Amino acid sequence: MSNSNNQNKSNSRRQFLYQSTLTSMGLLLLCKTGLASSRFGYIGEKPNSKINGVQLGTITYSFRSMPSSVEQLLQYCISAGISGIELMGDPAEAFAGSPVGVLPPMNFPPPSSNQKAQPMVPPPEFIKMMEERSAKARSWRENVSMDKFVELRKMFNDAGITIYAFKPEAAMGMKSSDAEIDYAMRAAKALGASSVNIELPTDIEHSKRLGEFGKKHKVYVGYHAHLQATDTAWDIALSQSPYNAMNLDCGHYIAGGGANTKETLLALIEAKHDRISSMHLKDRHNKVNGEKNMPWGEGDTPIKEILTLLKNKKYKIPVSIELEYDIPANSDAVKETRKCFEYAKHILEN
Repeated sequence: MSNSNNQNKSNSRRQFLYQSTLTSMGLLLLCKTGLASSRFGYIGEKPNSKINGVQLGTITYSFRSMPSSVEQLLQYCISAGISGIELMGDPAEAFAGSPVGVLPPMNFPPPSSNQKAQPMVPPPEFIKMMEERSAKARSWRENVSMDKFVELRKMFNDAGITIYAFKPEAAMGMKSSDAEIDYAMRAAKALGASSVNIELPTDIEHSKRLGEFGKKHKVYVGYHAHLQATDTAWDIALSQSPYNAMNLDCGHYIAGGGANTKETLLALIEAKHDRISSMHLKDRHNKVNGEKNMPWGEGDTPIKEILTLLKNKKYKIPVSIELEYDIPANSDAVKETRKCFEYAKHILEN
């Protein structure tokens, strides 16, 4: 995932903070769906984003510009018409009682106009905070019960939403203990997820290690790549374990340029479809056109061809909308995720 500075205007933030307060009281009524929420379940029509056999969903990272407790994320999904998700680790762990809560945003100052753009480097105080956070989180993960994860799964399932992937990336790094990785796998199963997702490691010993945990728990490890994605980028990891898989980001692949084209992407999906645990879908310009994330239909990602291929071949690969383009001033992440869903739905229904 890129570190795009997608920011909503203050009026959108105030609106959803207000809605979130109502949500916590069990009073929010979703007019578009006619769905009322409470601690005891859901009444009314449930969302359905499985279209002609293709499960459209979203990664909850798409809502990063908004308050993101699991209760709020649930309401966002319902409003967007989404019935399947890849759940980020922080909100799930906060719900389950993690002592560190949700990771704060990294709002580091941009370089001045006379400076050449450099990779974002966290300030020392942020690094120290993260080290302390990691130590507390590790101790908690190694001992936590799965009861709250089961409760979280039921909350979403009762609303008609499945959790097909879980991304507790902080629990699966190279410095993570075996007990932390074991926790990530058990939590995924408690949530009903068939895979845990993580960035593709540069150290092949780590992908081998994760693959062994995946085999032990019968949970796939979906490796996500950015601009380093190529047709062979996942080959070593896939050869190490039958439970190592691809979390293929189609937008990043196209933006990578070089030999990566629309034709090679479609061929890669066909060749590796049985090793792709889930996809991320966004519309990006290719390298020649500047790589920028664009509203759907304005970039170079072959969205129509990808979805048509999945439908026609009946590939059971969940597709996660990943909202990364700039949100218009008169909109918000929920509305834009809904637009992406409607765009994909129209393709799959025609």
